[in-house]
Amino acid sequence: MAYVIGLDYGTDSVRALLVNTENGDIVASSVYSFPRWAKGLFCDPAKNQFRQHPLDHLEGLENSIAEVVRESGIARSQIKGICVDTTGSSPMAVDKNGESLAMKAGFEENPNAMMVLWKDHTAIKEAAEITELSRTWGGEDFTKYSGGIYSSEWFWSKILSIHRKDKEVASAAFSWMEHCDYITGVLTGIDPLKLKRSRCAAGHKALWHQDWDGLPSESFLTILDSSLADLRKNLFTHSYTSHEVAGKISKQWALKLGLSEDTVVAVGTIDAHAGAVGAGIVEHSLVKVIGTSTCDILVASTAEMGKKLIKGICGQVDGSVLPGYIGLEAGQAGFGDVLAWFSKLLLTPSIQLIQNTDFLDSHTKENLIQEMKDDMLITLSEEAGKLSIEDCTLVSLDWINGRRSPDVDESLEGAVAGLNMGTSSAHIFRSLVESLCFGSKLIIDRFEEEGLRIDEVIAIGGVAHKSHLVMQTMADVLGRTIKITASTQTPALGAGMYAAVASGVFNTMEIAIKAMGAGFRQVYIPNLELKADYQEKYQQYKWLGEKMVMINSDKIS
Repeated sequence: MAYVIGLDYGTDSVRALLVNTENGDIVASSVYSFPRWAKGLFCDPAKNQFRQHPLDHLEGLENSIAEVVRESGIARSQIKGICVDTTGSSPMAVDKNGESLAMKAGFEENPNAMMVLWKDHTAIKEAAEITELSRTWGGEDFTKYSGGIYSSEWFWSKILSIHRKDKEVASAAFSWMEHCDYITGVLTGIDPLKLKRSRCAAGHKALWHQDWDGLPSESFLTILDSSLADLRKNLFTHSYTSHEVAGKISKQWALKLGLSEDTVVAVGTIDAHAGAVGAGIVEHSLVKVIGTSTCDILVASTAEMGKKLIKGICGQVDGSVLPGYIGLEAGQAGFGDVLAWFSKLLLTPSIQLIQNTDFLDSHTKENLIQEMKDDMLITLSEEAGKLSIEDCTLVSLDWINGRRSPDVDESLEGAVAGLNMGTSSAHIFRSLVESLCFGSKLIIDRFEEEGLRIDEVIAIGGVAHKSHLVMQTMADVLGRTIKITASTQTPALGAGMYAAVASGVFNTMEIAIKAMGAGFRQVYIPNLELKADYQEKYQQYKWLGEKMVMINSDKIS
């Protein structure tokens, strides 16, 4: 038998799966939570600054894989390959050997030398500059395959922002690497100039495309900042799909993890794209990866795409999901994060009161606070679920963390309209849930308006598996059946499928998906009696969105 490892880096933790390629059975799994991230180190939410120290990732790499290898008892020779999927765009400055600057003397506590997490929005100004220059400089519009708008969540805007604010980091950085490329480079020991960079990350986040033979031109980057043109020489020209071989594991890491030196490491990828593969994506199926944010993934044949340029999405890239297909990505900048924000809003003053009271001992305080944290979202969901659509007349916007798709604008803010003295926390929570579902409908509408066909919707991720309220509301708002995958670890499973092809266990991704796919465990059927009511409320949502865009424009001007 042959086994593979899928390594899935999320926002809070990393998960390793050891998978039997014959049937997709999970032999062992391990989750490692990032300790520095859990403490909120190097982050400033008020400034939308979210950074992660690479030690969280390296410790997670070693602990999670070593544990599944050890606990499984599988012979080293039977573990054929590894593929890494990560959040993205989450770039990091590295030296000539591919080591993070944050691991070097003098940079250990510098957030600018660390990984700039996907949700970091400190580069809004730089993203706008890139968008404007692409439209006006007189040369190629490098954003045309990225929805026509560049995002502060992506590669170049983040690097440009740090180059301007931290000359020491800019000077010390030999190259920059996406998170998935960084971990792949660590495992293989291959330096930044030789490592096969991820097509997924390059195409969707770094403006890489075959039409202009790689990354944006040196002349374009020079106009933005001469340091970017200098950096370009130490980046990459070619990119590779994730069913290809990046290299074999280094002797050092084979020893650390208990693996054979013959273990193949596949080219890295982004978590949502691996999740779509793990969900069994085919043409005309939309896979919604629903977690802290969402990513909506489609694949289309070159014949269907033709010369279409889909406006306001996060890229259309040949081979980014499945070889031979154009991978398309859209999404929402906040989803589970929006609901968690509201929960925290309610909890914070109560927790402060409990901590300050003299009537409870410290042990009771700790247990009570933890119970409140564990139960708040459950209680809100139960109370909101009791409300009918007529009971909840509020209309909200889901832009608490800005808008990703359609038409990215991270400067936009959320809103709640219709508050009165009878409004309860359950009313607001249900309205936020509805707003998230309306945001999902906007994305589907954009794809279909641009001529792409969607026959089915598949959902994966923590929210999809845990929240009946969210998923039933989404089915009702979309007016579509939604399938929930049986696997609760779909991105890691998808990464394992890439590893199975890269290591030669299977010849094609289609065969790997068929052999290792887990199928579906639940189907949400829309209540069509609510269609007219939700359509009316959807129009109110769009109207409120238009007003907030106008308000935001006035604030900026």
